[in-house]
Amino acid sequence: MPISFGKMVLKSRGNLIVLAAIGLASCSSRPEQSSASSSTPEQPSVIKADKPFVAAGSIEMRLSGGDYIIRASTDEHIRVSFGGNAAAEVTTSGTRANLSITDTPHSNFRATVEVPATADLTVHLTGGNVEIARITGNKEIDSTAGNVAISISNANDYGMVDASVKVGNLDGGPFGDSGSGLAPHLKWSGPGKYTLRASLGAGNLELKR
Repeated sequence: MPISFGKMVLKSRGNLIVLAAIGLASCSSRPEQSSASSSTPEQPSVIKADKPFVAAGSIEMRLSGGDYIIRASTDEHIRVSFGGNAAAEVTTSGTRANLSITDTPHSNFRATVEVPATADLTVHLTGGNVEIARITGNKEIDSTAGNVAISISNANDYGMVDASVKVGNLDGGPFGDSGSGLAPHLKWSGPGKYTLRASLGAGNLELKR
């Protein structure tokens, strides 16, 4: 199922630059499909990696271009599911885990990553779309281009938020500030113990309830 991101309205300042940059970023991160590939049915999603992992551990992900949903699992496991051909690897050591998805196809790659409901996440995405569901813990997210959406259970869980986009749209959601154009940047301080850092090259970054 395609990932859905909330609408973001471009403000007048820098509209032309933003649209051009996002269009260029989309082309570079998700090449256009040929007429043959567009008629190929999507392959069913199957589990490619599955490992038990402690709650409240740290997980670092390195993700090749594609569309990703990262959500809480119903158990204390790290689980990766997708259809088609790509390489997935999960390694764990105590309270730390590393996950990689590489060799993704040029188009129509979608994957779901499940993690314990409480976990510190570091996500490096080369380009595409990522939606991060309500997962409790510290977050550090970076992507070259595309769409990033991060769901926030409670803004007061965070002590520090630092989010930025080089070119595009930033929706601060529960943290208040939004902006578009060149280098929108949000800094926020609160009473909580967690930190959230998010950095996007070109595209849309949304922090949402």
